[in-house]
Amino acid sequence: MALTDIKVRTAKASDKTYKLTDGDGMHLQVKPNGAKYWRLQYRFYGKQKDFALGVYPEVSLAAARRKRDDARKLIANGIDPNEQKKAGKVEQLSDGNTFEFVARAWHASNKKWSESHSAHVLKSLEVCLFPVIGARHIAELDTQDLLKPIKAVEMSGRLEVASRLQQRTTAIMRYAVQSGMIKYNPGQEMAGAIAIGKRLHRPALDFDRIPELLQRLDSYTGRKLTTLAVKLTLLVFIRSSELRFARWSEIDFQRAMWTIPGERESIDNVKFSQRGSKMHTTHLVPLSRQAVEILREIHDISGENELIFIGDHHSSKPMSENTVNKALRVMGYDTKTEVCGHGFRAMACSALIESGLWSRDGVERQMSHQERNSVRAAYIHKAEHLDERRLMLQWWADYLDANREGAVSPFDFAKKE
Repeated sequence: MALTDIKVRTAKASDKTYKLTDGDGMHLQVKPNGAKYWRLQYRFYGKQKDFALGVYPEVSLAAARRKRDDARKLIANGIDPNEQKKAGKVEQLSDGNTFEFVARAWHASNKKWSESHSAHVLKSLEVCLFPVIGARHIAELDTQDLLKPIKAVEMSGRLEVASRLQQRTTAIMRYAVQSGMIKYNPGQEMAGAIAIGKRLHRPALDFDRIPELLQRLDSYTGRKLTTLAVKLTLLVFIRSSELRFARWSEIDFQRAMWTIPGERESIDNVKFSQRGSKMHTTHLVPLSRQAVEILREIHDISGENELIFIGDHHSSKPMSENTVNKALRVMGYDTKTEVCGHGFRAMACSALIESGLWSRDGVERQMSHQERNSVRAAYIHKAEHLDERRLMLQWWADYLDANREGAVSPFDFAKKE
C-alpha cells in the first residue's frame, strides 16, 4: 500500500532500522534515532543498487516520488542515477561530456594511423559502441557499462573484433583521464573479461612436399602472369596486399631491392589499394637472382603499366586477391587445409629458422613482424640487417632450387653450404 503524508509524519523510531514501502522501488528508511531517509532500490545491469532521494521532512513524499520517477527514467535510458549524481550532472548531459565526444577526440588525436586504419577504427566505434554508450556521460560509465556492447560483439562470435574494441575503449577512457575529464579509468578492469580467439594458422606444406609444389607450378597451364605471381610470392614471401598493389617504381633492378612503402597512392574504385607494408613503415625486400629473373619476365608483360600485377581485364586495376589461391586450387591443393599463398610465409620462416644459419632478428625483420617487447624494440627498430637478409633470401631461393632434385631438409641443405 502506498504511503500517505500522515503515515510518513507519524512513523516512530524503533530499536532497529526499518522500512516503509511506497511503490516502484521507493521506501522510507526510519533510523533508531528518528531520522527518515527516502531511498530507491533498483537493479542496474544485474546489480542491486540503492539511490538516496533525500531526507524527510526537507524532501516531502510528493517531492521524493518526483525524484524517484526521474531516476527511473534515467535507468530506463541506461543511465545509473548514482553515477549521474556523482558526476554532478543532474541536468541534461552536454555533448562535450559524452563517450562519443571523447571517443572522437581520442580518435582525432591519433595522427600516426594510416587513412584506411583510421577509418576502420572509427567505423568500429560507430557501429559497435556509440549506439549503446555513445550518449552516456563519460564520468558515469563504469566497467560493466563499457563491457556491455563489447560482450554483445563477443557473443556474436567475433572474438577478434571484441578484443580490439576492448583495447580501444580502454584507450579512450585513458585519454579521458589524461584530459582531466575523469580521475580513474574503469576500462582497466576489463582485462580478462573478453575471450581470446584462437589465432588462425595458415596452412603450409611440409618441407618434403616442396618438390611436388615446384613440379605442379612448372606444369601449371594458366595465365603466365599468375604463374609468375605464385613463383615470386614463394621466393619473397610477402603478404597478399603487399604483392597485389605493388608498383614498378618500387623495384630497383640495379640494387636488386624491392622497397614496399608504408602506404601507397590509392587507385580509384579499388578497395584497400592504398595498403603498403602491414607495419605501415617501409619494408625492404632483397631480391635473389631468381626473383630478379621472374620480375624481368613480368616486366615484359606489364612493364608499360604502373602496376606490376595487372588485372585480367584492365591494366589499371590489380589482379584479384584470390588469384594466387585460385591457382593453387587448380594445381590440386586445398587452400584451407594444405597450403595457401600466405602459407608460403610460414614455410620460408620455418626453413630459415631450422637451417640454423640466420639470426632471429634478421628473420623477424625480413618477415616484417613487429617486435612485441617495447624496450627491445626501442633498441633494434633501426636495425635493418640488410647484409644478412640479402644472403638469407638468396639461400631460400637456392634451397627451393635444390628441392627440384629431391626433398632436402633446411638443416641438411645448410650443412652443404
